[in-house]
Amino acid sequence: DGRYEAVRSRDARFDGAFFFAVETTGIYCRPSCPAVTPKRHNVRFFPTAAAAQGSGFRACRRCRPDAVPGSADWNVRADVVGRAMRLIGDGVVDREGVAGLAVRLGYSARQVQRQLTAEVGAGPVALARAQRAHTARVLLQTTGLPVTDIAFASGFASVRQFNDTIRAVYAATPSELRAAAPARDRAARRTATPSAGIPL
Repeated sequence: DGRYEAVRSRDARFDGAFFFAVETTGIYCRPSCPAVTPKRHNVRFFPTAAAAQGSGFRACRRCRPDAVPGSADWNVRADVVGRAMRLIGDGVVDREGVAGLAVRLGYSARQVQRQLTAEVGAGPVALARAQRAHTARVLLQTTGLPVTDIAFASGFASVRQFNDTIRAVYAATPSELRAAAPARDRAARRTATPSAGIPL
C-alpha cells in the first residue's frame, strides 16, 4: 500500500492528503509523524482529521494532525528550526551550550540536533561556529579592532580557538582575511579607527 510506504518514510508531501490512526494507541497522525512507525496491521487510514476523530481517535501531540495547514502548529519542525536559528544567532549555544538551547526550545538536545540536521544540514554546534566565524570575518574586514578583541567579541573562548576556526572555515589566517578585504572596507576601517589625539 502506497499510503503505508508514505508513513514508513515519513513523507511530508502526503500531509493533509490522508491521516492514519494506530489501533493500539488510539491516536491519529500525519504521514510525516516522527513517532515510531506502527505495524501495518495496527494502522487505519482516514481521508480527513475529522473522520479519524469521529472514529474515536485522539490527535497526536507530536505531529499535531488537528492543526490548520500552514500554521506554526502544522509546521512544527520549521517553527522549531526558526526559533533555534534565532537563539543560535543570539549566542545561546556559546553561553549555555546545546543543553541550554534544548531547554529553551522545550526539546531534548538529541531532538534539536536531529531537527536542525534534517532541516539545514548542520547541528547547533556547527551552526554556532559558523556564526562566530562570520562575525569575526566581518569585524576583521570592516574594523580596525585588534585581533584579540575581535576573537572575544565574536564569541570565541580563546585566541587559539579563534585562529583555528578562521583557518578551518576560510583557509586563511585572520591577518590574511583582513588584508583580503575590499578596498572600500579598508578605507572605512582606516577612518573608523580611533586616534590617540584629542579632537579640537
